[in-house]
Amino acid sequence: MAMPSVDAVHTTPPSGAERTASPAEKVPPLAHRVRPARVLAVIAVGLGAAMLVHALVTNPNFQWSVVGQYLTTNTIVVGVLTTLELTVLSMAIGIALGVVLGVMSQSANALVSGAGWLYVWFFRGTPLLVQIIFWYNLASLYPKVSVGIPFGPSFVHGATNSMITPFAAAVLSLGLNEGAYMAEIVRGGLLGVDRGQAEAAHSLGLTRFQAMRRIILPQAMRLIVPPTGNQTISMLKSTALVSVISMTELLHAVQQIYATTYQTIPLLIVASLWYLAVTSVLSVGQYFLERKLGRGNRSHASGRGGLVRQIIRALRVRPDSPEVSAS
Repeated sequence: MAMPSVDAVHTTPPSGAERTASPAEKVPPLAHRVRPARVLAVIAVGLGAAMLVHALVTNPNFQWSVVGQYLTTNTIVVGVLTTLELTVLSMAIGIALGVVLGVMSQSANALVSGAGWLYVWFFRGTPLLVQIIFWYNLASLYPKVSVGIPFGPSFVHGATNSMITPFAAAVLSLGLNEGAYMAEIVRGGLLGVDRGQAEAAHSLGLTRFQAMRRIILPQAMRLIVPPTGNQTISMLKSTALVSVISMTELLHAVQQIYATTYQTIPLLIVASLWYLAVTSVLSVGQYFLERKLGRGNRSHASGRGGLVRQIIRALRVRPDSPEVSAS
């Protein structure tokens, strides 16, 4: 009499009633378990958001009708454009100075690196508001300003009050102050590049300047761009400080209106909404710029093994699956 095979015994399902699941199989997977702490956190956040919206909508002191009335008036729009102009010009000056000072800080010449350090020390160590007021009152120190050859003839000269206007004082103070912070950002980006890159460039016959411009700076950009985006957003908000020198940017435009209407809170809400809108646009632009720069930093698969991994990833087949193992 032939005995049943072992495979037949183990693979043949039992007849009659269905197989009873083991206790381990009855436990839901970890990913599907409901965590009470997470549920409580969602409820707390939702309740807080509902209370905030209710307070904003039902409180008549916010005067949302006044906010809508002044949101797009000519004075406010001109103030927004002036704020954007100050931001662009100041950041251009700050980035240019930051690159120069950042490279100077890496110089082997102690005098050059010391000059860069002294600039950063001074402009980071004094408040920005003090610098704005100082540049606006520069005529107290120098009634006349001249531009020309040092210790030689001057090509352009004139009264300081006519040359250093509120707009010029705002751009100078914001740009020079930003240059100190951008110098530290650039210095950090340069230090993030492996020193072997510079050594390899020198071994190929490139000068220090060529290696910095062609090899080191392009690689440091992925470390420089994210904090530069943050500094741009910070600069946009820092332009509100120039209102102390009667520079008609967004905040000063709002102040001019509520000084006559006495509707302080609604006009401050108008300014806040414009600042939030512009910073949101800048944040989106920063995100896509970082994403574009990050593509070159991703590890690319190379060779036959890399090609196989790319095909597997494209087909979404696990490497240990039967299809791949069989091949």
